Amino acid sequence: MFDEDGSRATGPLAGIRVLDITSVGMGPYATQILGDMGASVIKVESPEGDVFRHTAPARHPAMGAAFLNLNRNKRVIMLDLKVAKDLAALKELIRAADVFVSNVRPKSLQRLGLDYLSLQQSNPRLIYCGAYGYSEAGPYAGRPAFDDIIQAQCGMAAFQGASNNDTPQYVNTILADKVAGLTIAYAIPMALYERERSGAGQAIEVPMFETLVSFIAVEQLAGRTFIPPLGDSGYARVMSPHRRPYRTIDGYLALLPYTTAQWQRFFTIAGRADLARDPNFSDATNRSENIDALYEALAGIVATRTTAEWLRLLEAADIPHSEIAKFDDLIDDRHLNAIGMVYEYDHPTEGRLRGIGIPTKFSRTPGNIRIVAEALRSAGAVDS
Repeated sequence: MFDEDGSRATGPLAGIRVLDITSVGMGPYATQILGDMGASVIKVESPEGDVFRHTAPARHPAMGAAFLNLNRNKRVIMLDLKVAKDLAALKELIRAADVFVSNVRPKSLQRLGLDYLSLQQSNPRLIYCGAYGYSEAGPYAGRPAFDDIIQAQCGMAAFQGASNNDTPQYVNTILADKVAGLTIAYAIPMALYERERSGAGQAIEVPMFETLVSFIAVEQLAGRTFIPPLGDSGYARVMSPHRRPYRTIDGYLALLPYTTAQWQRFFTIAGRADLARDPNFSDATNRSENIDALYEALAGIVATRTTAEWLRLLEAADIPHSEIAKFDDLIDDRHLNAIGMVYEYDHPTEGRLRGIGIPTKFSRTPGNIRIVAEALRSAGAVDS
């Protein structure tokens, strides 16, 4: 699966050279996706290394699990940008790059001569992506930000706590980092596509706060979409206190009839013809207006049978459903294993490891996994 120099790049970004000075989750997630899709990524780290290197669990220092899972398909070099020769080495690498990605705050980059206007002079085709907490165009510019801070500030924590006595809660994943990372990963290829037509590079700004506000607003802007408002923010279906995994006689089940046909089939297999005829649930508009009552009824129905009984009935009726999986269960998931999504490999320093593969498939230029997450190495270890 892996080769020594990354020469087997097959993806749609093969031949694109990326200089990555990001750390933690947002930037490394984005540049790993670019690397998976064939880009040649050089990850530049300080002598202390990316902070995620030091996150437990780990077999050896500076090679934590989160780092291993975010930094494949990259060559790693160590540069101390406070040292003139190291800063010069980085600028030389950028001069030959197609893309430069950073999550360092812009004022710090400007002091180092790593701002877009400075780098554009030596590389006018450069795609320059700055990813940080807040847009430089607003009063929050320059504030420090991490995932928890953005989850709180964008409204996500309040929405998560709405059905728990309004106690704010974080989502149990670094969602803000990963959503912003995905945004970086789609913005850069767009800029590269435009460069093919214009011949010119440009600067991209991906601020976490604005990105997450946009992400949440899709459904949660709700009644505040309209002026004057047609109600408060908050999408009623996902905010319902009865929207949850439903208890069966012996466990739990995820269940979501959605279309009218699916609801009618569900009421039939549940033996609830009365609900099938109920005008409150007859079409999508009425169900939306009565969503709490509908989900409360659903919870009561699911509680009358075992999980196995429901799985059989729902499968036969082609109604969206799932067992409640623990993440550990996915290692042996028959679907994921059938498509090779869960794989094992030997790391040169960390021993036998497990990874999760590339979810997107290209018919002609598929991405591939070529390089394991590396230990820190000196600047001389990677050619420009």
